[in-house]
Amino acid sequence: MKVALGLGLAEYPFASAQGFWRWVDLCEQAGADSLWQTDRLISRVPILESMTMLAALAGRTRKMKFGMNVVSLALRDPVLVAKQCATIDVLSEGRLLPAFGIGSPQGTEWAAMNISTKTRGAVTDEALEIITRLWREEGVDFSGQHFTLRNASIAPRPVQPNLPVWIGGASPAAIRRTARWGTGWQAGAETPEEIAPILAAIRTAAAEAGREIDEDHYGAGFNFWLGEATDPEPAAAMAAYAKRTGRDPARGFVIGDAATIFARIQAYVAAGITKFVLRPVGQGDAAPLAQTRLLLEQVLPLVAARWPRK
Repeated sequence: MKVALGLGLAEYPFASAQGFWRWVDLCEQAGADSLWQTDRLISRVPILESMTMLAALAGRTRKMKFGMNVVSLALRDPVLVAKQCATIDVLSEGRLLPAFGIGSPQGTEWAAMNISTKTRGAVTDEALEIITRLWREEGVDFSGQHFTLRNASIAPRPVQPNLPVWIGGASPAAIRRTARWGTGWQAGAETPEEIAPILAAIRTAAAEAGREIDEDHYGAGFNFWLGEATDPEPAAAMAAYAKRTGRDPARGFVIGDAATIFARIQAYVAAGITKFVLRPVGQGDAAPLAQTRLLLEQVLPLVAARWPRK
């Protein structure tokens, strides 16, 4: 079993670009598997634009893979996304892990950009077909309800001959979308207890579609803090999460020592998850860097010892 530990960002917590790059360099040097950027276009809190951030990572790093968690295709032009992904994959020599979804109906983008949430599933399905065909075909003709293309092509195409496509979402439509287009699936806020039936449904739907998703291509993530729940940083983050989502912060936060973090990872692995996106809690340059260092020094060795890589 190949269990991989990656790091991610939702909000941009750093006080300076230098703080961000120190964080990236630490992840690369300490052996993190990958870096992931949450995709939001409109927000009052600082959030990096995911495609631009990944392009910057392509130039800064040499070993890590990276992806977006996840791009809402109903908010973007599919030809541009296909071109961006191909460019980043070429410049990183095949380290891109693109991930797509329809986006939460609670997102601020829909009202702000005057885009209907009712058609986001159908738009995403058409966009996925366009993107994946542009990656491998010389000329693409497409006539759909939302997009039309005539002899469209992009060059250069991705370095990876079968560029991975990770799909997010747990609805029946998202499961069908994963079975049809996905080479991997990324959980949202699902707990370990909620994961197993979703994965079973994806496997069944993929088999019915004549496809198979590798067992080590299922991912999940959570926010972490190595310390106490009463520390100011996690307390503030959990309060903001509860206010924004109306959910119990325990769903999305794991707080405690290395054994506590590792126990949650084990629970996800038992449910079928092997890829992880862990997001450090804290604001400024110091806290995210310190938390990431603790994770890579204390938790990563536990993962490597339990599930050694060949």
